Amino acid sequence: MRWEFLVAGRYFRSRHRERFVSATSFISIGGIAVGVAALLFVLSMMNGFEAEVKDRILGTTADVAIFTSGDVGLTDWQRLDSLLQSLPGFVSRAPFVYYKAAVSSRLENDGIIVRGILPEEEPKATKIADRIVAGDFSLAASPDSLPKILLGKGLAQRLGVTLGDSVLLFSLRGQVFLGGSVSPKVKKFQMSGIFETGMYEYDANLAYIHLTKAQELFDFEGRVTGLQIRLSNPDEAERYSETLNQFLPSPAYSVSWQEMHKNLFSWMSLEKYAMFVALSLIVAVAAFSIVSSLVMLVLEKKKEIGILVAMGATAQNIRFVFMTLGTGLGILGIFFGNLLGYTLAWLQYKYHIIRLPAEIYFIDFLPVGFKLADFAAVSIAAILLSFLATLYPAKKAASLPAVEAIRAGG
Repeated sequence: MRWEFLVAGRYFRSRHRERFVSATSFISIGGIAVGVAALLFVLSMMNGFEAEVKDRILGTTADVAIFTSGDVGLTDWQRLDSLLQSLPGFVSRAPFVYYKAAVSSRLENDGIIVRGILPEEEPKATKIADRIVAGDFSLAASPDSLPKILLGKGLAQRLGVTLGDSVLLFSLRGQVFLGGSVSPKVKKFQMSGIFETGMYEYDANLAYIHLTKAQELFDFEGRVTGLQIRLSNPDEAERYSETLNQFLPSPAYSVSWQEMHKNLFSWMSLEKYAMFVALSLIVAVAAFSIVSSLVMLVLEKKKEIGILVAMGATAQNIRFVFMTLGTGLGILGIFFGNLLGYTLAWLQYKYHIIRLPAEIYFIDFLPVGFKLADFAAVSIAAILLSFLATLYPAKKAASLPAVEAIRAGG
């Protein structure tokens, strides 16, 4: 072991004359630990929110969706199965019809988005069947009953309808007559279920009906708007979509879930980086308290520094001693900060200590998510700041002349 490490370790330990210097060292360690812990907890919280939003989105939309330009629609969509299956990562697909409509109940009217699906195929591509909070995921209707419809929880509340109530859907697609007059298609549906995804834009504006009824209502006979595709790894959706677009016949094209919600996730990513930079300032303030601690130590150890120089220690040796000591203080603070940050995040993950108002947020607790990359990035940044904080005190100590240092220390 290099003797500089032994000297640095001895300087760290306190004797009765140096307790104040040692106390400032522990304060520096504590400050770095608190800053690192706060930064890690906030990043874990933002990871948790991002994971929750991603799960809610993928519960309602597919990993990749195929559309056509100009709402032309797909006719022989089954013929695309061989192409979809030839690309790595494909799991399943489900057809859908997707269009705007007006909805009317006894109490309210509104514009919504209607998605026509096949109940037996939809669970292969999305998790909407798992989001039913009232009624059941059933769109089948007997010949003597009304066709079924599923409404989002927010939409059902706004319309003032409950299970078994009926609503009217109006469509203007393909109903223009001579003279430019428009006559909407109208169909009556009975509400068979309510779903809740936790995403307001879905729960307040989305309804599901059977695919065949959607084809009739929106004049899509024999065609579908597109296909929903589930992959083995949703994170590979963008790559899969780019590859698929090279082989899809015109006018079909595919879009990944990342691209459909690019603005949302870009904003979340930007916010995460902004929080990283802002909270890193806390770590920087704590790290640079090492400067004052080491400067006081240099003043306290003038005589010892002079003796080391007289015994043959070079300026580089003296500089290395104080850089080792300061960086060691930072590493201790980072270690305890990682331990504290992980413990706090784990306690929140396990016991949901911090609660959120469910009527405002889509969950009733603060979510957290662990990423090794975040712990590594925070630790590296903190070590770098700690190292930079040692440069001035180390240079100051290395520049002390031996004779003057011994005389001042005596």
